[in-house]
Amino acid sequence: MAPRSAPTERQRRLGAEMRKMRMAAGMTTEFAAGLLGVPRTNIPNMESGRSGISPDRVRTLARNYGCSDEAYVNTLVSMTAGRSKGWWEAYRGVLPDSLLDVSELEWHARGLRLALCVHLPGLLQTEGHARALFKLVIPRLSDAEVDVRVAHRMERQRILDRDNPAPLGVIVHEAALRMEFGGSSVARAQLEKLLRLSEREHITLRVVPFKAGGFPGAGQSVVYAESGVPQLDTVELDSAHGAEFMDDEEQLANYRALFDAVESMALPSGESCDLVHSIIRQL
Repeated sequence: MAPRSAPTERQRRLGAEMRKMRMAAGMTTEFAAGLLGVPRTNIPNMESGRSGISPDRVRTLARNYGCSDEAYVNTLVSMTAGRSKGWWEAYRGVLPDSLLDVSELEWHARGLRLALCVHLPGLLQTEGHARALFKLVIPRLSDAEVDVRVAHRMERQRILDRDNPAPLGVIVHEAALRMEFGGSSVARAQLEKLLRLSEREHITLRVVPFKAGGFPGAGQSVVYAESGVPQLDTVELDSAHGAEFMDDEEQLANYRALFDAVESMALPSGESCDLVHSIIRQL
């Protein structure tokens, strides 16, 4: 099979972890290739995410690299994902790859923590709210491009309705609740949806009120995606030019601390919902 020209973020991460494991063991690509019975050139392709790797090969390499962390290896095995393709692949070539990587990240996460200041999370947006946001994108999107992005954003919300959905912890600033994207009627419908979703057992909504003052990460929209083990978690940051992904262990620790700090400043869930109700009455 020819190498992939553009591996997904998840495929790249799996390959990077296999390389990290090999380097920690002090093994060469020739040694790894010999273990698998493949040409040496196959190993760089695997470690860059450009070629797939089977669960058996992950376990073979981990065992011979001396990795005894069973939870870590099992999580790597889960990242091989078999040969099935996710729903987001229908948008491949139509939307930027980074948007599809976000979909893949959310789909496989064991838990999600979100913190946003000005925007509400795409996973909780109404179609009208999402459409209003995409119409503000620079450079301007055509009506057809807006339609595709809205459809993709609505499909991302499928993770909320799966059996045994992953826990979703959302922290938003009061500013995000008061931004009337699309006008007051769209804003009202958006806040009402936010309240409905917050009633679900696996979704926790907390609001940082204006009176809390400044807080860590105030200028960022952050997604912290939990995996089977902390060292394989991923942070995704929204930016004007697309999603950025971080997985360095020190960065992960910093963002876990950031979320803990912001949560300590946010209102409890009940008071957060009361604030949302209050803003709806003002619209």
